[in-house]
Amino acid sequence: MEQIEIEAMLEAVLFAHADPIGPEKLAAVLELPQSLVARGLEGLQKRYRRPESGLELLCLEGHWQLATKNQYGPWVRKALETRKAVPLSNAAMETLTVIAYNQPVSRAFIEQVRGVDSSSSVSGLLEKGLIEEAGRLDLPGRPVSFRTTDHFLRVFGLSSLADLPPVRPEDEGKEGSQ
Repeated sequence: MEQIEIEAMLEAVLFAHADPIGPEKLAAVLELPQSLVARGLEGLQKRYRRPESGLELLCLEGHWQLATKNQYGPWVRKALETRKAVPLSNAAMETLTVIAYNQPVSRAFIEQVRGVDSSSSVSGLLEKGLIEEAGRLDLPGRPVSFRTTDHFLRVFGLSSLADLPPVRPEDEGKEGSQ
């Protein structure tokens, strides 16, 4: 099978799937070795980096997703008749920050850090798809835990959680000096 055909197959699957998909699943679906899938993904990424392409191939924590380039967002939203997203409240941003930096976390942990009831913020973040349930913690009462989603990464322009800014700017670059 030729490289161009593998790339076309990957492109079709990524387009149709819409959500991020792992390379092992792509290999299984296409009945190809992972090495050929990896080469095909590299080829697609290279193709989409060209200025004449309106698409990009995102790698979100090892999972791949076809997306439109950010600069074309206004026209895509207009075409989809999507209303402008309502900005997050301060309470929702605080809650999201606690989850992003400490995940997986329980609602009780979030409330302990914030010092206030966070039920409505957690519910709103779940509705927006920025967080999801991550199972139950091995603590008394087995509370539900929460983590951020791939949608969170896309919305904030991150490839992985490692791209989150340091909690305190003065901590930047100090990881190995402690």
